[in-house]
Amino acid sequence: MNFTLYTQFPEHLAAEWDALLRKCPIQAPFLEYSYLKIWWQTRGGGEWPDARLLLITARQEGELVGIAPLFTTPIADGSNRILNLGSIEVSDYLDLLAAPEHVEEFITGLLDFLRSKAIPAFKTLNLYNLPDSSPTLPLLHTAAATKGWQISVEKLQHSPFIRLPGDWETYLEGIDKKQRHEIRRKMRRAEEADTPVRWYVVTDGSTLDSEIDSFLRLMKNDSDKETFLKPAMQDFMRLVIQNAFDEGILQLAFLEVAGQKAAAYLSFDYQNRIWVYNSGLDREFQSYSPGWVLLGYLLQWANENGRSEFDFMRGEEEYKYRFGAVDRFVVRAELIPPADE
Repeated sequence: MNFTLYTQFPEHLAAEWDALLRKCPIQAPFLEYSYLKIWWQTRGGGEWPDARLLLITARQEGELVGIAPLFTTPIADGSNRILNLGSIEVSDYLDLLAAPEHVEEFITGLLDFLRSKAIPAFKTLNLYNLPDSSPTLPLLHTAAATKGWQISVEKLQHSPFIRLPGDWETYLEGIDKKQRHEIRRKMRRAEEADTPVRWYVVTDGSTLDSEIDSFLRLMKNDSDKETFLKPAMQDFMRLVIQNAFDEGILQLAFLEVAGQKAAAYLSFDYQNRIWVYNSGLDREFQSYSPGWVLLGYLLQWANENGRSEFDFMRGEEEYKYRFGAVDRFVVRAELIPPADE
């Protein structure tokens, strides 16, 4: 395996990158070339202003067989650490990229390459937001033991999801009886209200900018999200939403009450799943339960349109479990290289 280091984002890799991703056991919109390119351009929406790219590829007989999207950043003691692109706040699922038949050799070779003269000295390698089901994790343990690295894995966050049966009524029958009645009652109340209530998904590119403005306004009604949405983060969000629209995977949905936007969900419709990325709410319309009603419509749509999962991604908010979600987790793998002899 031949390893190559890139310190600038490689424009020519886009097609090969996404073709390799299609072979990987873990696929997520946050691992797409276009998403991580935006993440790097904005340094994660301003999360990592002092970062240097360490994007490593591996080829075998000219074929791209592995990608380690990494970067290095200084820490308080004056040394450096390496993290995976996408860390930490805005990318829910991350991983190394390698096809199953190459992943073991790729990970072993990667640990060797990280200790070569091509890589600046570093104290730790931190791989954030790995799904707990990722084949990368046991292979990292094996390679670390062989190469003398220390490794620890920490459970970071709940990532609840719903397996969809493909039928709305079947889905409802599978959740708690009280919750089932509550969803039906709130959706029926909205549909029968004297004030017109409607929901829609943005499909018109000519209105996308104004719809993004509306979505960000709804997000800012939450004080924590308003703090989160610094100018650099807003720029990142705009670029991500536009890119998802261009890639055909955007599901930006709004619920309107009397023509006023009352709730919104930003999701990705990707690889036959709905990935719920963020949301916003106007509490002026709280009597209509707009967040729950819109979520009900989105789940109904996902069932009726053959999506296999509805992934709430990171966060253990209670409402996710009320809608029938079950847990999985994302973890952080920290690796410490052996001391130089």
